[in-house]
Amino acid sequence: MQEQSDTPFPTGLTARVELTVTDADTAQAVGSGDVPVLGTPRLLALAEAATVAATATHLPAGSTTVGSRVELEHRAATPVGRTVVAQARLAEVAGRRLVFEVTVTDGGETVAEGRVERALVDRQRFVARAARLS
Repeated sequence: MQEQSDTPFPTGLTARVELTVTDADTAQAVGSGDVPVLGTPRLLALAEAATVAATATHLPAGSTTVGSRVELEHRAATPVGRTVVAQARLAEVAGRRLVFEVTVTDGGETVAEGRVERALVDRQRFVARAARLS
């Protein structure tokens, strides 16, 4: 799909975030397994944080983005004490839909990669709608 010219988000936006793995980040701690390595839910949260960072300075007033779809392959274990780096690149813009390619590395090794989709929403309307559902 083509990038729309009226979007505040040009394709190619990037961001990176780092995490030094602690006991609180392990599969044991987050409930996704019983091993003392970086848990997939924590890895996903890091990847999403990179996508949020990539768009942070381009958000229109009153807007935010929310996660809508994830495809992530967690390929390698990362022990406590290691630092992982999540990098996100905005690959596609289709209206309010933003598609990011994400990669998480530990040193020179790719430990995860995939795609994260986010949707541009009006923050106030989104929160109000969520409150009505509770």
